[in-house]
Amino acid sequence: MKFRKLEINGFKSFFDKTSFLIEDGLTGIVGPNGCGKSNIVEALRWCMGENSAKSMRGSGMEDVIFSGTSNRSSKNISEVVLSLDNKAKESSSHYNDFEEITVKRKIEKDKGSKYYINDKE
Repeated sequence: MKFRKLEINGFKSFFDKTSFLIEDGLTGIVGPNGCGKSNIVEALRWCMGENSAKSMRGSGMEDVIFSGTSNRSSKNISEVVLSLDNKAKESSSHYNDFEEITVKRKIEKDKGSKYYINDKE
């Protein structure tokens, strides 16, 4: 399976919903300091199951939720969705009817995080 798209909403420095297409040939992410490169990689890791807040540069897992700036208020929810290409039917047999599989992780303040596969908990 290949990563196809990453959608981030309210995750660390990403207040607005932001989508990244992951196309063949992508080898890196470049940009100036502080633009969110590390947060993109951390969003991918978090969605795939990272449970160590320390490895995500935080003291608790809720630190992945956008905490606000002088221009924007904080959010109560963070959500990351990863779309996977399954045309080659390489997933478990349960998902081989799907050409694309989505994995979503959502966290709400004081409620913890939940996972969804193809929008099912």
